[in-house]
Amino acid sequence: MLNPVWLTTFATVAASHSFTDAGRQLGLRQSSVSEHIRRLEESVGRRLFVRDTHSLALTADGEAMLVHARVILEAMTHAQSQFSSPRLRGRVRLGSSDDIALGPLPSVLAAFRDTHPDVELEITIGMTGRLYQMVDAGELDLAVGKRRLGDARGTRLFSGRLEWLAKPGTVVETNEPLPLILVAEPSVTRGVVLDSLAMSGASWQMVCTSSSHAGCIAAARGGLGLTVRSHFLAARGLAPPVNRAELPVLPEVEFIAFGAKHLSRPAETLLQLLEHSDLRGEWDGE
Repeated sequence: MLNPVWLTTFATVAASHSFTDAGRQLGLRQSSVSEHIRRLEESVGRRLFVRDTHSLALTADGEAMLVHARVILEAMTHAQSQFSSPRLRGRVRLGSSDDIALGPLPSVLAAFRDTHPDVELEITIGMTGRLYQMVDAGELDLAVGKRRLGDARGTRLFSGRLEWLAKPGTVVETNEPLPLILVAEPSVTRGVVLDSLAMSGASWQMVCTSSSHAGCIAAARGGLGLTVRSHFLAARGLAPPVNRAELPVLPEVEFIAFGAKHLSRPAETLLQLLEHSDLRGEWDGE
């Protein structure tokens, strides 16, 4: 059994490189610090420190133990915080762009609901530009969406490369205007794509505009032209064009979370969960 008191002492000694300094930080006598380390070493059957009269260093086993100690102590801190705090109640008005709603959002909502069953969620799906407006107007507490690289608003969750998609087997005639299928304004993706095409000098024709990514996918599956999605988000029935290497390279966009200046505890808790979730591994799509 790894006693958390011993682990705390061990981590403090490892950080301070001194039994004396660790004891001072923890309010313990040096003999107590030594006893904690001795009992921890006995419990795992390994030496964790190499020490003499002039130096103190972690062994290879000590370095491995330090990784585990930090994880265990952090988990205990989170658990104590959760169960010592009053149970969350209230409502969170969350906005999401539809690509994130199709991708990682469900797993985050499930985790939040499991932990905070008394919080009501009200979800609005829309384009990031519209979600900005709703947050500013006080109609949403927080939202997740996209921004261009370099934009300052919001907290970055991760970045994703945009890629061209079309009906499988499509070969694009690069000597003709590119047939585009894009989400309507105010779409961050639309703006990024059109700016990239302008910089590359490529000509294009807008063959279909949709209010949602689902509409763009349907049009692309029908062979109307090219659409664009983050490479994290799969789109069944679509594939990169056969000659995609001949098409203009698209940049990355950043996926972000943003909220009102003053968040309720439930909204702040959901925002923290979004910020600490590995959303890149949760994409699926339709």
